[in-house]
Amino acid sequence: MSNFDYAGDLNSQETWDLLRANPDSFLVDCRTAAEWQYVGVPDLDSIDRKIVFVEWQSFPMMEKNASFLSEISQTEIKKESSIVLLCRSGARSRSAAEFLTSHGYKSCYNCSDGFEGNHNDNGQRGKLNGWKFSNLPWKQS
Repeated sequence: MSNFDYAGDLNSQETWDLLRANPDSFLVDCRTAAEWQYVGVPDLDSIDRKIVFVEWQSFPMMEKNASFLSEISQTEIKKESSIVLLCRSGARSRSAAEFLTSHGYKSCYNCSDGFEGNHNDNGQRGKLNGWKFSNLPWKQS
């Protein structure tokens, strides 16, 4: 358990609703560049928002990105902004939300079901929950 309590968990639909309603909110996709390219990314064009892409861990060794904080600080995100962190299934994004909270960011949320969602009984993602399962806008390059 972290000593730094992030703002809380939001599911994908709640994430979309927050981003749509709050002009000072940001979606940080903290998956790997390979995931962005091969799995797809959320599409926020219809709500005129941009996604911040910063890896929390880097493929293939999945070591923590030592530049994560620096890369976040180089964006338009302010410490008072609402930030929702998104990964595949909500694990890495929770760690990233706790990390940013520990560095003074006030409203960091974890998208708890992630982009692909949790495994179902057959070990498949995208069948129970997650951004794609919720039919929220996304695209693939």
